Amino acid sequence: MDLIELKSWLALLTVPKIGPVRYVSLVKRFGSPKEVLSASEKELASLPDIGALIASNIKKHISWDKVEEQVKLVKKNRVKVVTFKDENYPSNLLSIYDPPPLLFFKGDIEREDRNAVAIVGSRSASPYGRRITERIGRELAKRKITIVSGLARGIDSISHQAALKENGRTIAVFGSGVDIIYPGENRKLAERIQSCGAIISEFFLGTKPEAPNFPRRNRLISGLSLGVVIVEAGTRSGALVTAGWAIEQNREVFAIPGNLGAKNSEGTNSLIKQGAKLVTSVEDILEELNITLVGNGSSSPVQAEQDLSCLSSKEKKIFKLLSDEPYHIDKISAQAHVNISEALSVLLSLELKGLAKQLSGKMFVRA
Repeated sequence: MDLIELKSWLALLTVPKIGPVRYVSLVKRFGSPKEVLSASEKELASLPDIGALIASNIKKHISWDKVEEQVKLVKKNRVKVVTFKDENYPSNLLSIYDPPPLLFFKGDIEREDRNAVAIVGSRSASPYGRRITERIGRELAKRKITIVSGLARGIDSISHQAALKENGRTIAVFGSGVDIIYPGENRKLAERIQSCGAIISEFFLGTKPEAPNFPRRNRLISGLSLGVVIVEAGTRSGALVTAGWAIEQNREVFAIPGNLGAKNSEGTNSLIKQGAKLVTSVEDILEELNITLVGNGSSSPVQAEQDLSCLSSKEKKIFKLLSDEPYHIDKISAQAHVNISEALSVLLSLELKGLAKQLSGKMFVRA
């Protein structure tokens, strides 16, 4: 879009009391933001969802200084802008009640991103949650499903990383301007996402990641997707807000069952009781969404047993002791009836074969 057109789109965003619904309605009625801004105050005030106050705001309270600032930041940060009238605007968002009139993004939005699944969950993910997220994310990415999440610590970051490991597409939705990476530790991850997807925000550039922004951000995570997978969530988790948006937007809600009594499982187990689809394999997601399977290999259950035929008897014994819950080396040694040195040697062999993973404190889990 040219500079004049961009300024008109930005200008209408600065008008007080105009949210996404009113903005989109006005543009559809008049044809463009420029035509909205050119309309008379009387004509605007006569519209049922506008009235005198908002009509006055449109004519008298545009922040042109803000518009100029945004134009400079867009150029400086090499940010792209897409409006709801553009062909490459995410098609899934057009079906929600309040799609953003425009999106700021870096990277690329592709037609194939229509087949998208969101994966969200706790920032303080357990080893179990981390492993399940990576497994599901990678399996979906293998089948050319775009992974959508929020770049937060924990489950969100792991889901993006899982897609990238399979050279799949992933989209990160920000609760800030796309020029402000939050959390800062994910700067490199955000850069990688731009090469295999996009970072997206409806917020003006320079917007800080303040708490009220994240519920709005979460509606876009679900809106961009056909369904939302909640991996781990406490009873007050932001992931449950995303699930609420998904229900409102007529999206499918999936939940990974967790251990009874674990705080990170209270939200997901509650969702299952309320009717969310319980996920035990990636097929549960694909079949519910009626997505045709593509990509390499067949989907494996979330907790599928690996092929143990090439393992020695000691490797099989120790591998079968491992699970998604961390086991200390002392416990593994005792239950396998081998000394600690031998147990460590076998675990190293399993690690090299991609079947085990060592955590801090000499704790081990299945890989």
